[in-house]
Amino acid sequence: MAWFSVPRPLAVLLALSLFGDAAAGIELDLTSPASIKSAASTIAFDMMSYYKGNLSGQTPGVLPGPPPTPSVTNAGYFWWESGAMFGSLVDYWYYTGDTTYNDVVSQALLFQTGPDNNYLPTNQTNGMGNDDQGFWGMSAMTAAELGFPDPPPDQPQWLALAQGVYNVQAGKWDPATCNGGLHWQAFSFLNGYTYKNSIANGCFFNIAARLAVYTANDSYAVSAERTWDWMRSVEYIDDAYNVYDGGQSLSNCTPVNKQQYSYNSAIFLLGAAHMYNYTKGSQIWHDRVAGLLTATLTNFFPKGIAYEKICEAKVSTCSIDMLSFKAYLTRWMAAATKQAPFIFDQVKEVLKSSAEAAALQCSGSPADRPNGRMCGLSWALGAAWDGTSGVGQQMAAMEVIQSNLIQQAKTPLTAGSGGTSKGDPNAGSGDVKTPEVVKPITTADRAGAGILTALLAAIVVSGLAWVSMAEKGVGIIKG
Repeated sequence: MAWFSVPRPLAVLLALSLFGDAAAGIELDLTSPASIKSAASTIAFDMMSYYKGNLSGQTPGVLPGPPPTPSVTNAGYFWWESGAMFGSLVDYWYYTGDTTYNDVVSQALLFQTGPDNNYLPTNQTNGMGNDDQGFWGMSAMTAAELGFPDPPPDQPQWLALAQGVYNVQAGKWDPATCNGGLHWQAFSFLNGYTYKNSIANGCFFNIAARLAVYTANDSYAVSAERTWDWMRSVEYIDDAYNVYDGGQSLSNCTPVNKQQYSYNSAIFLLGAAHMYNYTKGSQIWHDRVAGLLTATLTNFFPKGIAYEKICEAKVSTCSIDMLSFKAYLTRWMAAATKQAPFIFDQVKEVLKSSAEAAALQCSGSPADRPNGRMCGLSWALGAAWDGTSGVGQQMAAMEVIQSNLIQQAKTPLTAGSGGTSKGDPNAGSGDVKTPEVVKPITTADRAGAGILTALLAAIVVSGLAWVSMAEKGVGIIKG
């Protein structure tokens, strides 16, 4: 790839000369696969400039951070977003065929698995949400489905890792409050545990539905059905297929917090599309997919361009998490078309218009990266950069642009159609109990660039932050 063959100092000068007017954006011709791949490559390169985990003495799989609270957008990232980013790079390889980041992705996804291979690493216990664990599990599931190179035989395998996450979370289904559902937080001693929200249950639904398709094991489909039915029963999904944020289990999940985030809609859309596939095109799942897509387009694509309505009107109010949500919105919409092809035309239309706008918005020159091509969040502003930059914005622009290759991309694999990832139906079930609150760690495993060999290193404390919940249904965003 030409970009990577240019020495870095010269590449920076070249980029400044090409994009220095901060109004050009990244060149993109959606009729040309080569142009789409080139744009995605440039954005991926800049996204990975934030990642240091493959360097000597750093921790593989972890972006710098975490910030003190989600409202701080210039002090690093939460653990879950690291997992999401590596999933986006699996997508990047799938769409472009570029293997540049494959070794780094594999290293990261394997280093963060935790002692029971279920993405519950001990040093993240103090901030672990079921959604956090779920994002890493979904990245492993993506690796299995897309045929990402399998790990060495002595390492945990992608499918087994996703099953490990599923097994742990299935054991945490709690009928004692709200007649079911998963709590937001993974452990009862964590602040926010009593909140039951859509993203935690959406991750579980999504993984269950995808495991059902991949393995043809009906038990996963049963779990997905149960989760959908529960979401409807507590009215987190309403009759118009709007997906709301959640509710307090201490008050029977009422009143429902009706804030809407794009990734909540999209995570259920992708899961529902898999259930449509699994049930061989059943009418009930057809209607659910169609309803979710209609609500998603209505709520998050005004004028055909993806828009994070909770905060984008005043982008300074977006949390560090919200800045990344459009990455998952667009990637899951694209992926859903492979499972429910009847939605392709509607999805393709907004992916096209959003990608064109996102490429223009990649026109920024923040002080730490004055290259004239850093991506903002506000795609509808075109080349008028909104002043924001970071991993989330890069990931979102990369996903929406490369998703325009979905039609020509290969069909996701299953165990019966060439999938090679090895599963373990009992994976991850070694951790079903609540651990003790983690005390500060005195040693931590670290790895050098490009290797998984652990070295004794200095102390690492996650300190993953959370937002305290207001007493009366105020929306919550957590890293």
